[in-house]
Amino acid sequence: MRIVVSNRADAPLYEQVAEQIRAAVLTGELRDGDALPSVRALARDLRISVITTTRAYSELEAAGFITTVPGKGAFVLPVDSALVREQLLRRVEDGLGAAIDAARLARLGRDDLVGMLDVLLAATDAEEAERAADAGRADR
Repeated sequence: MRIVVSNRADAPLYEQVAEQIRAAVLTGELRDGDALPSVRALARDLRISVITTTRAYSELEAAGFITTVPGKGAFVLPVDSALVREQLLRRVEDGLGAAIDAARLARLGRDDLVGMLDVLLAATDAEEAERAADAGRADR
């Protein structure tokens, strides 16, 4: 797992770290029982403060993604499918909210937004179908 943080991003550093670890758990890159880097090691690697990494880990622990075992470190918890679904729904809602805000600024109506969503979904479906076809050809 590779974590990248930026001082230029809108989100605070601890949120950037927590979001990237959360995403790695949700995608399966990090699995149940996987050890995370120590707070000090992660802070050193990212060149950020220990306080920042501690806060990121605290946020992840409060959200049920990791557990911290004193003297042993931080470990990924089993993913609860309801938790995963709730997190993903939240991300969709955030994205749609941002899209609605941008659409209002551009003076787009509901029909315009729905049309754009349909086009994007069709393009995504076509890309997935092409990847599946390519994988099928590679298996031969």
